[in-house]
Amino acid sequence: MDLKLKGKTAVVTGGSEGIGKGIALTLAREGVDVAICARRMEPLKAAAEEIAKATGRKIVPITADLRSDADAKKFIAEAHKALGRIDIMVNNAGSAAGGVIEHLSEDDWEKGLQLKFMGYVRCLRYVLPIMVKQNGGRVVNLIGNDGVKPSYWEICPGAANAAGQNLTKSLAGQYGSHNISFCAVNPGPVRTERWAGLVDAMARDMKISREEADKLAPASIPLGRIAEVEEVANLVVMMASPLMHMANGTMIEIDGGQDKPLMDRFRDKK
Repeated sequence: MDLKLKGKTAVVTGGSEGIGKGIALTLAREGVDVAICARRMEPLKAAAEEIAKATGRKIVPITADLRSDADAKKFIAEAHKALGRIDIMVNNAGSAAGGVIEHLSEDDWEKGLQLKFMGYVRCLRYVLPIMVKQNGGRVVNLIGNDGVKPSYWEICPGAANAAGQNLTKSLAGQYGSHNISFCAVNPGPVRTERWAGLVDAMARDMKISREEADKLAPASIPLGRIAEVEEVANLVVMMASPLMHMANGTMIEIDGGQDKPLMDRFRDKK
């Protein structure tokens, strides 16, 4: 199927590694020129060069810390200047600490909400006027299934994700008349560079071995494994396609049918 993406432009936050890098690569393979941001230039530049070499597309690396409104504004402005227009916005940057409330510090909550929610708000604040002027655009917010499947171990990311999901639906209602549509992609556990740290935190909080902790996520998923980056990237790019423009205010999970959060399943067995 031709996704009708060739010649489009996109901005992807958190594009130096993990899911963001995978999304940027998959978009570029479909003929999209992409601006990516992250806080550190060295891995960001390396990712941009790797993707450009593999696809022949224009990949623009721009450093930005999305906890800063000024940086978010700079990223969107520089991306717009470099690409000429912005057809697609993929919000992906940021993560929130997993853990039970006893182990979450004030700083954990602040960082989680600043990156995983307010970073999205800041980028949208500056990209939406551009899309309105263009009379169209597509926003895909990469959020997470713990916003719709609450878990006591993932209360911080769950709170940020639920806010992001509400934001997505709310803006879909506001901006549809400008031919701008929104969707949220909600992954469950994904094998990224961050996964090892999450397993360590699970072992700590559940007071179990790391080996046991590493089996919790696959055991909570009917397919028996966690998602790979490429699987999430493929879904995001499909949802970014003009063919999916009518899917406005839509949320879609990619979690292998995970029926219960992984820590809740562990608790049920205790």
